Amino acid sequence: MLIYPAVTFPVEFTLLGHRIPSHLVMEMIAYSGGFWIYRASRRRARAAGQTGVLGFEANLWIIVAVVIGALAGAKLLAWAESIKYYLPHWNDPRVWLGGKTIVGGLLGGWIGVEIAKHRLGIRHSTGDLMVFPLIFGIAVGRIGCFLTGLSDHTYGIATTLSWGVDFGDGIIRHPTQLYEIAFLLILAGGLWIIRPRLGNNGRLFRLFMLGYLLWRFCVEFIKPRETIGLNLSAIQIASLAGAVVCGVSILRQCVGPVQQVISTRMVRGADPTERGIL
Repeated sequence: MLIYPAVTFPVEFTLLGHRIPSHLVMEMIAYSGGFWIYRASRRRARAAGQTGVLGFEANLWIIVAVVIGALAGAKLLAWAESIKYYLPHWNDPRVWLGGKTIVGGLLGGWIGVEIAKHRLGIRHSTGDLMVFPLIFGIAVGRIGCFLTGLSDHTYGIATTLSWGVDFGDGIIRHPTQLYEIAFLLILAGGLWIIRPRLGNNGRLFRLFMLGYLLWRFCVEFIKPRETIGLNLSAIQIASLAGAVVCGVSILRQCVGPVQQVISTRMVRGADPTERGIL
């Protein structure tokens, strides 16, 4: 037996007699709310004298790089994920402009930022301030995905679990959008707790990316998908590759200071195993 009240999908809002798609409303809340959280976090960091907070012009270029990279990544991975859907409509630009993926947007935005930082000569991390705005935006966006129903293509496969949802085709499915919201809330809580101990070195952003990409790799197994190799979809392959990059980067951050201390002690003639260093 379902535990949800009766809902007819897609859900739409009404304003002054006009119907507004729920996904559009939630996207507007996600973008505006996420930007407000980012600005508030940036002001707080500057007021606290936190190092590495960019000036106005550099920050503007970073935002531009994020937007361009995210748009490109979201589209490229969407095409790779559903190429069989796009190819029959090769002459219809409306089809090719539709669809996007969060994983592609995150990875593309990250690449865009790194390119911009290289061109601007910025060597310190800039991603930590974006973590909680991203979590907010993705979570609110997933509410829109859930309310949109079948046409959003973010639902799960059929299930017999009591919390399954019929999105309108008579099939009880995993509400993977709600699973993701719950995961993001847990991830946000965990990152908020450990945040003071991480410092402003990019580790918070990498931990967020690692957690989210591993989540997406796993949850895709209970979603309809097209595999392209190793029984994995394009989103799963991209998620796994991104998670590996994040994991390696975090390990390098952790190992680097230890190696430096060991080298210093060896130069001084001390035993590197002293005081529990190894």
